[in-house]
Amino acid sequence: MTKMSFGAHPFLLGFEQLDRLVERTVKTGNEGYPPYNIEQTSGESYRITLAVAGFRDEDLSITLEDRQLAIRGRQQDDADGRIYLHRGIAARQFQRTFVLADGVEIISASMENGLLFVDLQKSQPVTVVQTIKITKG
Repeated sequence: MTKMSFGAHPFLLGFEQLDRLVERTVKTGNEGYPPYNIEQTSGESYRITLAVAGFRDEDLSITLEDRQLAIRGRQQDDADGRIYLHRGIAARQFQRTFVLADGVEIISASMENGLLFVDLQKSQPVTVVQTIKITKG
């Protein structure tokens, strides 16, 4: 039995993008760093919270490309002259990605007490009814 993709189903015309979305979501991985929460703050708004203790604003970047929100962190190693007897707090980089639906926009990003907050807002969908005129060929 062959696997049928969304874009190949005869009733779903133009949904090839959905296949790419599913593939991209699977590839984002499920590593646990940094830990994060996603909460719905109202009917049309969401908040992503990442625990980024030890990161400064300038160590983080937030980008949106092709409906994919990417949050990256890269700390500068400031171990010049330090001798660690134990180093349990690693300065490691990360990338955490989230795929956003059409109509979901980033409203703001802020940091407080080692937590990065990214607020999102879903715009109201516009319902368009269109009548198509039939012409004689």
